[in-house]
This record gives sequence, C-alpha cells and structure tokens, in this order.
Amino acid sequence: MNSLNSELPSPDANALAHSQQLTDRIREAIAAGSGWISFERYMDLALYAPGLGYYSAGARKLGAAGDFTTAPELSDLFGHTLAQQVAEILGEGLTEILEVGTGSGALAASLLEELERLDALPTRYLILELSADLRERSRDTLAARVPHLLERVAWLNQLPPSFSGVVLGNEVLDAMPVHLIQKNPGSTDEIGVEFSDGEFRFAHRPASEVLLQTVATLHLPDNYRSEIGLAAEGFMRSLGACLTKGVAIFIDYGFSSDEYYHPQRNEGTLMCHYRHRANIDPFFLPGLQDITAHVDFSAITKAATGAGLQLAGFTTQANFLINCGITEILSRMPASDPLRYLPLSNQANRLLSPAEMGDLFKVIAFARDFDNPLLGFARGNRQHTL
Repeated sequence: MNSLNSELPSPDANALAHSQQLTDRIREAIAAGSGWISFERYMDLALYAPGLGYYSAGARKLGAAGDFTTAPELSDLFGHTLAQQVAEILGEGLTEILEVGTGSGALAASLLEELERLDALPTRYLILELSADLRERSRDTLAARVPHLLERVAWLNQLPPSFSGVVLGNEVLDAMPVHLIQKNPGSTDEIGVEFSDGEFRFAHRPASEVLLQTVATLHLPDNYRSEIGLAAEGFMRSLGACLTKGVAIFIDYGFSSDEYYHPQRNEGTLMCHYRHRANIDPFFLPGLQDITAHVDFSAITKAATGAGLQLAGFTTQANFLINCGITEILSRMPASDPLRYLPLSNQANRLLSPAEMGDLFKVIAFARDFDNPLLGFARGNRQHTL
C-alpha cells in the first residue's frame, strides 16, 4: 500500500484475496491489449467485472457499514419528498416507474411507501439493476418494508425496448466509466493503464478521434487533465430511444460544462471511496473501493436532446426538495417529540445544506410527449446554464 493510502483501513484476508483475483483479471485484459487499456476499460472492470467488480461482488457498499452513503440511505425524507414529484407525473395518466440502479432498495421502498399514502401507486415498479448482489439486497429491503407491494416490482437486466412512465436514477451517472484525457500544448493524450513493476500505472497514448472531437468543443487550456463521460452519454441516447412518453429524473453530483472544465479544475474530478474515506488512487485495492467522476450535465443534456428528449428542468437538490415540500413532510413529525424529530431535522439539513449535499447534487429532468411543468423545478430552475 503506498503512502497516499497508508492511513486507510486495512481489509481482511478474504477481501485482499478477492482484490487480487480482480487485479489478475485486469492484468489479463492489459496483456490482451498489448500492454495498455483505456482508463474507461479499467474502471469498467474494477466496478463491473462479473463476480469480481465492486458493484458485482458481495461486499457491502452502502450505508454506515459500507463505503459511502447516498441520500435514500441517509433518510426516508428523500424518497418521500421525491414521491411528491413522481405522484404529480403519474397523475397525468402514466402508470409505471423504472428505477435505474436501485442500490439497496431504500429509494424504492420509501417511494412506494409515500405513493401508497398519496393513493398514487404505479401498476408496476421496474428496477434495472445489473448487480446480482444488489438485486438480492433490494428485494430483501422491499420484502421487509413493503411486502404487500412486492408483487408490483420486477427486476430487469437491460432497458426495455419501450417504456412509458417515470424513469428515476439516483447516483447512477457518476458510476458509469469515464475516459481520462490530458490536453497538452499542440496535442491531446488519452490516459490509460499499464501494469509495470508489480503495480498498475497511468500511461499516455494519443487520443482517439472521438475523444479529440469532444475535447475540441471544450476549449481546454494546456496541461489540463479531466474526464470524458462517453458511457453516460451513450446511456442517455439509449434512454431516448426507449422512453416513448413520460419523464426521466436523475439526481447526481456534477456541474454544467463551464464549471466542470473550469481552468482551475485542471486535475479533473475522479474520486474513490473506501470505508467512508475519499482518496484519489483508482488503483488502490481494485474491487474493494468505489470509483466515480462528477457528471457533466451539459454533455448529458446534449446526448438526451439529440435522442429526442426535451430538457424539462435543472436545479440543485436543495431547490428540488424544497419545491417538492420537504419541510411539510418533516413537519409531520411533531417537534414536541425531540427523540424522533431531531434526527429527522439533522437528516434534512444534510440533504439541503450547501455545505453537505444541497448544492453539489443536482436534479435534471427530461421529458417526451409530456408538456406539464414539474413541481420540483418551480423555483430555482437553472436549465439556462446548460
């Protein structure tokens, strides 16, 4: 373990053996690629290699016992508030929900709880989850919290050919593999991965034509390193081909292109999470830590609108949740009961505070054949910044 990660918790022997198996698998891919693979390929294997990748294996990832905590894991306030927006959309004659990347199932459970309270349950709640482990965990969560609604839930391993309804994705786009690029004076490199002297290392090669075309539109300064999220853009194009009518809502951390590729952000946004501690070494214990990059919402918008979807709103998580009535939902718990009210109040603060998740996380919506204004973007809509 290098000095950069010397203070991170040490895994047990089984976890180390698992990481070594994935390391060997990635080494094989590098050997098959003549000693080099793109970072996108490395990230894809590290996260999704069957049975070995971070999201494909059985290690606990979410919550206090995992590596990071998402908003649905933090508080049911998140899902109960998002349900107000979902209920508004379903009230226009749509009947199904498709959640992409359900994680532990916490969001699905809280959404279904609140939609039932609102008498706005979908006829079907579809879950697109590639990880067999997370499928099982989400099924367990739903069976424990809303067992009487489990018959409405079905799991998918790919987007359906066509879908009409509400599409939801919380912290999905940031987990899609990214290419790394380096803008040099007079040239652009793609940063890939090689295996040398017993460890993974970054290695540069001339960028492909696709990456060169993308970089040319960004007007980056020299000596600038960052990420290009071609996989996320491709997913949005696939979603555009799938969604026949309805609204797609994504919640994630990121920026518009102007902010994402700001001259001062010249080291990119790549970040790793292990046992609730952040680090910047994607080669640390492959398979045992999360690897993410912030979302370029301008690029996401360009891909989605190019596939026929209409941008329906863009705002901060704080604005969205306030517009959807999080304070009213919090007020259901009487302040006169401090043992229950204070934890909820603290959770709401984390969801809304600019110093926590309120400003960094954004909410973006796309629509097809759905022209009604959306509750969550009634105030503070920033779609003009994209």
